[in-house]
Amino acid sequence: MDIQLLLLTIVVSFILAVIAAPLLIPLLRRMKFGQQVRDDGPQSHLKKIGTPTMGGIVILLAFTLTFLKFSAIKNTDFYVLLVATLGFGLIGFLDDYIKIVFKRSLGLTARQKLFGQLLFGGIMCWLLLSNDHSTAISIPGTSWSFDWGGWFYYPFIIIMMLAISNAVNFTDGLDGLLSGTSAIAFAAYAIVAIQATSLPAAVCSAAMIGAVLGFLVYNAHPAKVFMGDTGSLGIGGAIGAIAIVTKSEILFIIIGGVFVIEMLSVVLQVASFKTRGKRIFKMSPIHHHFELSGWSEWRVVITFWAVGLLLAGLGLYLNKGL
Repeated sequence: MDIQLLLLTIVVSFILAVIAAPLLIPLLRRMKFGQQVRDDGPQSHLKKIGTPTMGGIVILLAFTLTFLKFSAIKNTDFYVLLVATLGFGLIGFLDDYIKIVFKRSLGLTARQKLFGQLLFGGIMCWLLLSNDHSTAISIPGTSWSFDWGGWFYYPFIIIMMLAISNAVNFTDGLDGLLSGTSAIAFAAYAIVAIQATSLPAAVCSAAMIGAVLGFLVYNAHPAKVFMGDTGSLGIGGAIGAIAIVTKSEILFIIIGGVFVIEMLSVVLQVASFKTRGKRIFKMSPIHHHFELSGWSEWRVVITFWAVGLLLAGLGLYLNKGL
């Protein structure tokens, strides 16, 4: 596989994002597409009110242009990756747009968002079915695998896409947190894609690395722009699709361990409060718990980046990548 092509993809995507962001930020300000902040959140977040959001448009734009340009092979994997990233990104865009323009704090209803995710998940399944995609699932770090057929596999990957996109969405809560952790995950998946000889997945990973790092230039603390659901759901869609086309579905639990932890913290918090009337964490997702425990925002972000890096390394080791 051409490593130079992947490096060029990263560089071009990064440059596009760095150029596009300062053009979009003033436009978002003029349109009053500002961030809303939870009243029960850390008091330090109140100063974020009004910061432009929907900056995920920058990520999706840089990604799409470079992915289309540098993808020499436009096979089924290519279209699955494109549908997942842009499809889930579109759901996020609609959610952001409704929140801001129509002043509906919840954006899309849960049913509407679920319908959109099922729709694009179904399109992905149809594309994979048309190409006789393997329904076997491997256990990371072992030679074991199991294949229970399409009746199990396709519902499984739809649920997987829902879980991953929402887990990534939960992680987007601090300046630079998701941009950094997703860049690490995409870097790990670029190596996984090279090992799986999936050029579309490798180029997709590279395009996303450049896009999120370019966005991070403006999203690092103190953030000048937030990605919103447009970016977080698009990133989640891309990560899930890459895991599927490279046949590393279970490996996401390790490489994307930070996202899994964030989602579990929300699930445990809600379950505990509904069953016992008590909270486990001061606030969920868990990154807010550390903030309310006295950690600075930057310390939380750096720590989560470090954890993400360690988990990505472990994932590659279990994938026999090291």
